[in-house]
Amino acid sequence: MFYLRLARGYRVPDLGRWLLTAAAAAVVAAFLLRSLGRAMSEQIGGADPLVRLLWCLPPLAALAWFAAVAARAVPARRPERIAGLTAAGAGSRRIRTLIAGEVALACTLGSVLTLLLFLVLRNDVAGPALAADLGMGVPLPPAAPLALLALVPLTAAGAAACAVSVTDTLPGGRTPAPTGFGVWRIALATGLGVIGAALELIALRPGAAVDGRPIHLPAGLGSTSTAALFGWAASALGLALLTGPLLAWAGRLLAVGRPTPLRLLAGRGLTAQARRLGAPLAVLTLAVALVLTTVRYWIGTPDSADALPAVEACLVLGCAAAAVVNRLAEVRTDRRGVTHALLRLGTSPRLLFGAVALRTLAVGSTLLLTGGATAALAAAGLR
Repeated sequence: MFYLRLARGYRVPDLGRWLLTAAAAAVVAAFLLRSLGRAMSEQIGGADPLVRLLWCLPPLAALAWFAAVAARAVPARRPERIAGLTAAGAGSRRIRTLIAGEVALACTLGSVLTLLLFLVLRNDVAGPALAADLGMGVPLPPAAPLALLALVPLTAAGAAACAVSVTDTLPGGRTPAPTGFGVWRIALATGLGVIGAALELIALRPGAAVDGRPIHLPAGLGSTSTAALFGWAASALGLALLTGPLLAWAGRLLAVGRPTPLRLLAGRGLTAQARRLGAPLAVLTLAVALVLTTVRYWIGTPDSADALPAVEACLVLGCAAAAVVNRLAEVRTDRRGVTHALLRLGTSPRLLFGAVALRTLAVGSTLLLTGGATAALAAAGLR
């Protein structure tokens, strides 16, 4: 009843966030139930059920990431709701529990709808093509689907609870976020990128293809060597960690020297937002790079394409893009006071729009650099 009262005050962005969470949870639940149906249809003792469950981890992680970013944005975008709950006697931990419960409720709704569809299709409704995926003709253990589907709301709610800081849930409790990056993080990211690129160059040297055993990649992506795989993983992680510092450096570069008001606003704004935008943009860039590399390989070898990884890739991309949109909305809400102050001082709206466009161009150039390098290293390691 309490969540229904909260839902009465939903705006369009809140309702969209709730429905997106439920839809993503429904797709993840479908992957889990498909792995269960396949496990029931095949003989016991094979390794395929475990492999199929492992295939469900990327979409589950993407859902948890989206739930964490969306929950993190609630106190910033709806301060009046947080103020009302605080006035009613709810403490910071209680508010964090309520936000996590709202996420769990959305995921539970999506999972239940998927379970109902799964049970309906098992009742001799689906055709022979889906019989193996649904486990038709095999008794369904009641505890098995419930145990699997419980992972979805529990994982999303746990991620949401960990993402919301206790101080952020109190009105006026937000402290200015630091804009700099530690030296150790930059050194670690640079080291990972250099070591990963060196490993991949070693793996691509002439005659390296006959060294060791090749690793057969999933999703019909052929095979690669151990050095190339670990080299790409290290370099991709390094480039992802460098996304935030590169955005901050791009902002400082825009404001270098004697900048115009346009460059100054764009550069200072990008430097201040780099720390908060770095992580979601890095995840989105990595996902796009992987998808483009996979599509390029499938175009070159059409017989290797697989539908299941394509659906998972769409879900991961959707969750990553939704997380970026939520973080951008959170940043816009935080900068609303600064924007209003600039307008009261007589700043031209055209100047503000120009600063936003210049920041967008700088962000796009940075992501094109990191994403292009990630995709190029991934494509070079496939054979």
